[in-house]
Amino acid sequence: MTGYALTDSWTMTRRELAHWARQPGRLVSGLLFPVMLLLMFGYLMGGGRGVTGDYLDYLLPGMLALTMAFGLENTMVAVTRDLEKGVVDRFRSLPMADGAVLVGRACADMLSSAIGLGCLLAVGLALGWRPDTTPVAFLTALSLLLLFRFAMLWIGIHLALVAGKPEMVQAVQILVWPVGFLSNALATPEAMPGWLGTVVDWNPMSQTATAVRDLFGAPDAHADHLWTAVAWPVGLLAVFFPLAVRRFGRLSG
Repeated sequence: MTGYALTDSWTMTRRELAHWARQPGRLVSGLLFPVMLLLMFGYLMGGGRGVTGDYLDYLLPGMLALTMAFGLENTMVAVTRDLEKGVVDRFRSLPMADGAVLVGRACADMLSSAIGLGCLLAVGLALGWRPDTTPVAFLTALSLLLLFRFAMLWIGIHLALVAGKPEMVQAVQILVWPVGFLSNALATPEAMPGWLGTVVDWNPMSQTATAVRDLFGAPDAHADHLWTAVAWPVGLLAVFFPLAVRRFGRLSG
């Protein structure tokens, strides 16, 4: 049974990858957007508030975390379009594993996210950023970023299933911006008003960004940041993954 589920999920992943080949502009624009943000905040906006030392060392990990939250609208639009056009109903009428459509969409998104991380890291290296860490810590940092993306992805899939129509995605995706900018991705919480700094500290993205900075900056990452950076995405997955699967299962077939 597991073998069939994996095969069906891979088939759905290939379907999404075929869309990349037909519409490469969407993939390229998704890769360029975080690069533009990095250049804009790194050069046009100057140093971050409350940041000591090289701002790029602080900014790049924050931008990597920020990128993991942004770009969900492509996934949400794809899911809602499949719902609106009846594609999901046709897939559900086939002898296919439950949820393979969602898993395939998720796998394609994760591949796109990994490519985006690679592009942003390459730009950071070109700008002079150099991680002072070990290979294990470096890979751990990338794993934390992808784990955070995976959690955000299933939140997006669930919200897309709730929205049901592509035109509703814009109203839903606005929620991503407060999560992104109410974090320590661009500035330290110490430079903010007390109440706002507390909100920023509790933001899951802040936990991921801080852990990634620690892992990139020194081999001995702070345990509190590392474990909370794992706990937040795992907790979000524990809530939204079953919600998305249950919502999908209740769709009319």
